[in-house]
Amino acid sequence: MSDSKGHAKGLLGRKVGMTQIYAEDGAVVPVTVLELGPCRVVQRKTAASDGYEAVQIGLVEKRPPKRITEARRGHFKKAGVEAMRHLAEVRVDAANESQPGDEIAVSVFEVGSRVDVIGTGKGKGFQGVMRRHGFGGGRASHGSMFHRAPGSVGQSASPSRVFPGMRFPGRMGGKRVTTKKLVVVKVDEENRLLYVRGAVPGGRNGLVMVRSSV
Repeated sequence: MSDSKGHAKGLLGRKVGMTQIYAEDGAVVPVTVLELGPCRVVQRKTAASDGYEAVQIGLVEKRPPKRITEARRGHFKKAGVEAMRHLAEVRVDAANESQPGDEIAVSVFEVGSRVDVIGTGKGKGFQGVMRRHGFGGGRASHGSMFHRAPGSVGQSASPSRVFPGMRFPGRMGGKRVTTKKLVVVKVDEENRLLYVRGAVPGGRNGLVMVRSSV
C-alpha cells in the first residue's frame, strides 16, 4: 500500500457520483467519480516509536473546523499543518519518505492499478427480514396468514431459548463498508478526480478513503 520512495498510496476524499465512459475498444465502462484530496501528512509512525510503519493523513477542506480540542490543536501544530476534520492512517514500509506537512495528490494512483474504497453505506432504516436478510417469506395465496414474518426462531422444549445471532428485523445499512480491488480507469490530476470501475459505498458527497489494494 505504499510507494517505497514516494508518498503513501492512500487518500481521503468525497464521492461525486456515477457515470460511464468509453474504453478504447468502444465498450461502455460504468465508473464512480471520486474527488480526492488535497491531503497532508499529519504524523509519521515508525516501528521504533509506535511498533508499526504508517502515516496519518488529513483531508484539507475549504471550510476548516471551527471547534477543535486543545489536544488535537497541539497535534496539528506539532506537524506544522492546518487543522483538519477527517484523519486516517495508511500503512507503509520503512523505506517510505513521507514526513509531516507533505502533500499527497491523486497522482499517486495509476491507471490500471487496483484500489480499495472504504466508506459508510447508505442507511436503510428499520427493515424486516425479507429485505434485511433475504428471507423468502410465506405463501401469497388466499387465506394464508404468513407472508413476511421471520417464522419460528426458537424451540418448544429443550433448550427453550433463542440462540444469539438469530436473524431478526432491525436497522439496515449505515455501516462501514470496504469495496476491494476496483480498477482505476482514469486519473484527472488537474481536477483531483479518480475514476474507478464499479460502485463504491455511500451516497453523493460521502466521505471515502482510497488505498492501494494488497
